Amino acid sequence: MTDFEKYRAKLETRRKYLVMRLENIEDELDQPANRNWDDDATESEQDEVLEDLGVSGQDEIKAIDAALKRIEDGTFGYCVISGEKIAEDRLELLPHTPFCEKHAPGA
Repeated sequence: MTDFEKYRAKLETRRKYLVMRLENIEDELDQPANRNWDDDATESEQDEVLEDLGVSGQDEIKAIDAALKRIEDGTFGYCVISGEKIAEDRLELLPHTPFCEKHAPGA
């Protein structure tokens, strides 16, 4: 298996997991509201957490889709800013990253 195939498999597996998780979050949020007023605040907080997880999951799916496109384009593994090769250990940790360590947000 080439490196690209290895990363494609990792990215596709993660994407499938995230899609499933987002479906579960959506199902949970679609449940009818609890009419027990004592539990209402707790349920509202739980919904906010689920919504945040949903947004985070959607963002990660977008990043994965972009990484899969970079694999198709032959630019995967290179920083989108500098064009430098992204370190293998960084790709192992964050296979969807478009940045080398030097250009990563917060670096």
